[in-house]
Amino acid sequence: MTMTNPVTYPFSEPERLDPEPLFDRLRAEHPLIRVRLPYGEPAWMATRYEDVKTVLGDPRFSRAASAGRDEPRLRPHLNPPGSILSLDPPDHTRLRRLVMKAFTVRRVEQLRPRAQEIADRLVDEMIATGPPADLVDLFALPLPITVICELLGVPFEDRVDFRVWSDAFLSTTKYTPDEVRDHTDRMMAYMAGLIAQRRETPTDDLIGALVVARDEEDRLSEDELVSLAMGLLIAGHETTASQIPNFVYVLLDHPEELAKLRADPALLPQAVEELMRFVPLGVGGGIPRYATEDVELGGVLVRAGEAVLPALTSANRDESVYPDADHLDLTRAGTGHVGFGHGPHHCLGAPLARMELQVALGTLLRRLPGLRAADAPIDWKRGVSTRGPARFPLTWD
Repeated sequence: MTMTNPVTYPFSEPERLDPEPLFDRLRAEHPLIRVRLPYGEPAWMATRYEDVKTVLGDPRFSRAASAGRDEPRLRPHLNPPGSILSLDPPDHTRLRRLVMKAFTVRRVEQLRPRAQEIADRLVDEMIATGPPADLVDLFALPLPITVICELLGVPFEDRVDFRVWSDAFLSTTKYTPDEVRDHTDRMMAYMAGLIAQRRETPTDDLIGALVVARDEEDRLSEDELVSLAMGLLIAGHETTASQIPNFVYVLLDHPEELAKLRADPALLPQAVEELMRFVPLGVGGGIPRYATEDVELGGVLVRAGEAVLPALTSANRDESVYPDADHLDLTRAGTGHVGFGHGPHHCLGAPLARMELQVALGTLLRRLPGLRAADAPIDWKRGVSTRGPARFPLTWD
């Protein structure tokens, strides 16, 4: 293996929630390596924690510079026009400020009682039906979907449609390129319809506030408005809906750590942070940044115009930052993880995701004594860029 000749990435087929085994060697020997993803041009991949944080936070690495480039990616399609994910400050800052008030820690804590109410209702329904119960369909999906629908003002009864649209948007091989385009067009039309309704009948939900920002304050374009609403809906449920069953799976696989959490529910916030570090959610190497000037990174000179992929899952297992990094330790303290990213594009919804994950795990462990995997196979996601069970049968005492 060399650092300069592109290596095919992903290096291996993702297996459940196992980390990519090659990352350990790369961090030690080749912290920056040339890779080629299924689509787009070759790129460097950063694997060490400090290098990943540099790529995510240093203004010499740009998202906006991807415009007009065939950026490296797992999916055949690029982000839609006006996407906040494709912008740098100050444009990125302008859009982020429009919605950040809805996702502050204080605002999210005001949503906690409602999230708890939803979680308890879902568990009530699981208990009434009896085990085995599919954690994904009956709990992990409806909890964050209900919360984000109420926050945005999206009809919950349309969840089946936008669940398909979300899968298509994140598809690597699950859908054909034509199907991805069709579902993306449908989702954009759906969002445009909701926006038109808000113009006809103003509301005080988040989409209503964005329409006011567009029409009365001229703070974003129509493409930005549609794209931002789409992104909030997808990101607002997809990660949490995947991580709830992921976290349960990992805890059941680490009974000593699970026992700690059962014995001390106050450990939940810290446990969620450690699980965010430990669980490799994404299949790909992160969203690429382009160097705007020559930058030395990981002992390699990255030339201006070259793309760099920040490998978040590798950074979160960097032994120089996390002693015994491959060991799950719910009492681990110290350096923060990059599970929610870093820098200007640090996940806007991180406070919401943290709260939902705390509520979800706390409710499951409190309400379902003896929670464990049922004697039935777990179906794992295939062909999308996020890992996790598609079906996870559970039972309890």
